[in-house]
Amino acid sequence: MPQILRQFKEENASCVLRARTDKFSDVEMPQRQSLKAQARTDVRVFRDAHIIQIESILKIFYIFKDTLMGLIFGVEQMNETIERLNKLKKERNAVILAHIYQLPEIQDVADFVGDSLELSRKAAQTDADAIVFCGVHFMAETAAILSPDKKVLIPDVQAGCPMADMITAERLREFKKKYSGAKVVAYVNTSASVKAESDICCTSSNAVDIVKSVDAESIIFVPDRNLGAYVQKMSEKKMILWNGFCPTHNNIIFPEDILKLKREFPDAETLVHPECRPETLALADYALSTGGMCKRAAQSSNKDFIIATESGILYKLKKDNPSKNFYHASPLAVCPNMKKITLAKTIDVLLNMKNIVSVPDEIREKAYQPIVKMLKIA
Repeated sequence: MPQILRQFKEENASCVLRARTDKFSDVEMPQRQSLKAQARTDVRVFRDAHIIQIESILKIFYIFKDTLMGLIFGVEQMNETIERLNKLKKERNAVILAHIYQLPEIQDVADFVGDSLELSRKAAQTDADAIVFCGVHFMAETAAILSPDKKVLIPDVQAGCPMADMITAERLREFKKKYSGAKVVAYVNTSASVKAESDICCTSSNAVDIVKSVDAESIIFVPDRNLGAYVQKMSEKKMILWNGFCPTHNNIIFPEDILKLKREFPDAETLVHPECRPETLALADYALSTGGMCKRAAQSSNKDFIIATESGILYKLKKDNPSKNFYHASPLAVCPNMKKITLAKTIDVLLNMKNIVSVPDEIREKAYQPIVKMLKIA
């Protein structure tokens, strides 16, 4: 990829610069130098914008390369892979969980597909000896908290969550000292150690109800500032928001993306995840979690939907509602960490029983309490 981009830079820059500077041959020297400098600036802007587009296209190709290879080499090889995975799953007495943002082939082989907490609760109710969590690290930790008697495996140990990494237990402890008497509400998109420092947890679907239930003059909400802003507006509670965010929702999905689709499909319902920016969320007909989006799409009589969240949800939406149309707010809204999980890696962890995610007992016991408090309320 770097070689392609370097070649693009050189060819594009020289071509455009020649076109721009050829115009200056009849201009006096001082003015010519100024115009050439401006032309170089314009070329850099032009070049960088196009490089970003190319990088995005190449990134998406890299993320979906396994899916594309499956299409190229045929169904037979994919079926053999799935058969091998199912055999291993049976031998290990394992259950496979797939977050709704996972690749289609991962969703297809999973025993359960859904939101992270919902998946962990379902896995805890099974008699499986092992849980393979096809998601990101904090999700596997939550499964380990709720199922301490089961082995929890993650297909790729590098599948982390940038937003969860924006806060640590140490930083939260220091932050709490500034706000004596404030209660901490932690979004489940946090590490086990951060949950252990919190009073209660919440999900994107129950966050408003959870915050309303907290008896405190002020509430520290971690780590998502966008979800926190939405909850603050809906609950009318005094909240102190940690300055975290999901890069996929915050940095890629913008109001203009939704407005463009609204003009094209004026009768479509707009479903927006509350991790999006406030100005994007303001355009929603419904602010919903991923699970909420799936329910709304199934229950609504509407046939057209604009979806503003990570791209993986589209597969399940289309699969569950084949007669309905779903328009994604941004095709670039892809979580690269979610897409690190592949069938090959899933087979590998089951075969070798590796990448075990465990939570130390002291932290697990503390982190378990805010989760249980949440489940009693909503």
